[in-house]
Amino acid sequence: MIPRVVALAWKSIMLHRLRSFLTVLGIIVGVVAVIAMLAIGEGASEAAQEQIRRMGSRNLLLASVQPPQSDSAASENRRVLEYGLKHDDFQRIVDTVPEITRIVARRDIPVDARVGTRKYTTVVMGTSADYADVANLRMRHGRFLTAADAGSRRTVCVLGAKIAERFFRSQSPVGQRIRLARHYFDVVGVLAPRGEGTGGTGGTGGESDDAVFVPLQTMKERWGDIVRVVQSGSRSYTKVQLHRITVEAANLDAVRRIARSLSRMLDRWHPYDVKLTVPLDLLEEAKRTKRRYNLILGFIAGFSLLVGGIGIMNIMLATVVERTREIGIRRALGAKRSHIIRQFLAETVLLSVSGGLIGLALGVLAPMAISHFAGMPTVVTPFSLILAFGISAGVGVVFGLYPAAQAADLDPVVALRRE
Repeated sequence: MIPRVVALAWKSIMLHRLRSFLTVLGIIVGVVAVIAMLAIGEGASEAAQEQIRRMGSRNLLLASVQPPQSDSAASENRRVLEYGLKHDDFQRIVDTVPEITRIVARRDIPVDARVGTRKYTTVVMGTSADYADVANLRMRHGRFLTAADAGSRRTVCVLGAKIAERFFRSQSPVGQRIRLARHYFDVVGVLAPRGEGTGGTGGTGGESDDAVFVPLQTMKERWGDIVRVVQSGSRSYTKVQLHRITVEAANLDAVRRIARSLSRMLDRWHPYDVKLTVPLDLLEEAKRTKRRYNLILGFIAGFSLLVGGIGIMNIMLATVVERTREIGIRRALGAKRSHIIRQFLAETVLLSVSGGLIGLALGVLAPMAISHFAGMPTVVTPFSLILAFGISAGVGVVFGLYPAAQAADLDPVVALRRE
């Protein structure tokens, strides 16, 4: 019976092709909307979580931040503004905080980089050999900084992918020389692209594709402790010994214990000028935000399917009126109520399923088009495909039951009298 019912339903649908297509169009748009919106939400969430993962789930980040004006008003009468992390803080963490496997420091200085006549403003980051592993930096060419570089205070550097491309497009950067402010450095390595913006001391990513890494000891020797900052024609001087300290916990269970210890230390020594970031907490919050975001997007897109379902029910009710005499003849020839219900329900489900299948195909292509033309990251998950198709099929059943019941309840005698 099922193949015959489906064949009859398809024949009835094909009698009114344009009307059937317009009816199915609402389901197609709804399915595409559900898949595309969930893909956009998933893509944005994955991009955010990937940036957080790069910081390391076992890492804790301490960053120097310039205190509010009210807290630094006394420094206006001084030529040098001093704030942030110090070398004593680094040693204090090493001596007092347990369950740490590695700890690395970093200092940032904005400089003008030059190769020949080309100039580019960047950030020089002084750090140690372990920083690449702790910050999940990957090498494209050459090597990262080593302990020997720091011990000998060598003038070597590692370039971010963006600045390497800007200065050395047609040749290998490794072995070349680059001028950072007044000092010349030999390039020993180039990092793989990370896709992040300029690294600031207060941000969560920290590293960037246009940063330059040098040994911390070399930085202190070449630039000293005081840095001149020129902005909008004004000149100021700052003294920040360390801009960032990255602490790597022994395991995930130790992360929050270490975070509590660091928080107590900051409350005592740096209540205003140091910020603690725990990537593990950010990652969990990002996952919670993703669930809420997908729920809202799916709820909004689901209204499109609801509208499509209402359109199907409207057309099927009109079809019942048009085919009243046909229904009367079938009932007179012995068709039961279940046969009539099955016939009209099959037509409704066939419309919604057809729209769902077409919507799935277009729904997979839509996020690809969005990523290509708008540059937005999108991720199509099997869950979104199953959800969209499941809702479209469910719409066919739910909104087809009432028209089918209306058709089955027609009195055969009254139906046969209908012209």
